[in-house]
Amino acid sequence: MRNITVSVDCGLRIIILDRPEKKNALDQEMYHDLILALKEAASDEKTFITVITGRGDYYSSGNDITSGADFVSGDLKERINEACILIRNFVNAFIEFPKILVAAVNGPAIGIGVTTLGLCDVVYASDKATFHTPFVPLGISAEGCSTYTFPRIMGTSKAGDLLYFNYKMTAKEAKDCGLVSEVFPDSCFAEKVFGHLKKMVTMPSKSMIFTKALVRRWDVDELRKANEAECERLKERWGSEDFINAVVKFISRRNKL
Repeated sequence: MRNITVSVDCGLRIIILDRPEKKNALDQEMYHDLILALKEAASDEKTFITVITGRGDYYSSGNDITSGADFVSGDLKERINEACILIRNFVNAFIEFPKILVAAVNGPAIGIGVTTLGLCDVVYASDKATFHTPFVPLGISAEGCSTYTFPRIMGTSKAGDLLYFNYKMTAKEAKDCGLVSEVFPDSCFAEKVFGHLKKMVTMPSKSMIFTKALVRRWDVDELRKANEAECERLKERWGSEDFINAVVKFISRRNKL
């Protein structure tokens, strides 16, 4: 796992997005590694709580847009199908995760780094974190089951602002609308979050896991359906002129820097 770091300490498993030079943008390899990391956490009898966080200033800048260059060359249909399967499997790893899953959002979160937060059991954020889903400017559509989870978490109007209108939400706003459980000062974020979670792993683990199963059982089928529907729409959007033009413009701007 070249850009993913995993550690386990007394029942607490920490998965770190470890690509700070790219603002923890997710490339194909990282998607595969995160799926594997979540499966390992799910099957490890000594893991009770799993945390996803980022190295450096960002939690995750979302999908690595530079990989979109692959869509404008080669076999477009084949590449889109492969990407669709990868995103579907990645999101399913969150949906099917049986243990407690926590996101420790240490900085800005973008795209799929935001949408999958609705699939986590608890989300903590640094006061420097922001939440941004710029799907429309890129000519694509939402994923991560956010079309199902976000309206239920924060209401249709606030979800619409985030998903349709390219709104960048602050950590305080995310807490006020229910996406985030607690906001901590950036200066002591890791200390507060991991100190708290190390206490939580001493609690009866089966009680936590069984309670999660009861909470999630009512939504799991709907989440699977949402994931399928979102991936089908992404398949169309990735092949659209809107997206291809957005990728070409992005790469052109980057090459001028």
